[in-house]
Amino acid sequence: MATVWKATDERGELFEGRDRKSGESRFTATRADLVFGSNSVLRALAEVYASQDAQQKLVTDFVAAWTKVMNLDRFDL
Repeated sequence: MATVWKATDERGELFEGRDRKSGESRFTATRADLVFGSNSVLRALAEVYASQDAQQKLVTDFVAAWTKVMNLDRFDL
């Protein structure tokens, strides 16, 4: 990795990325930017469920996943 990230605020929410060799400032990012930027699958899922028209999809998918998990231990079904 050619970039070193360090918090720039007291709460640790804003970060500055500096080049390891030159020390030059290259990027600024929030904590969420760093999490979602490093995991493409998580970012894609977050974008799907965060869209304005995704409320029903979130509810439907959550209920389906919850039901599946709860029924995995039910051997009497």
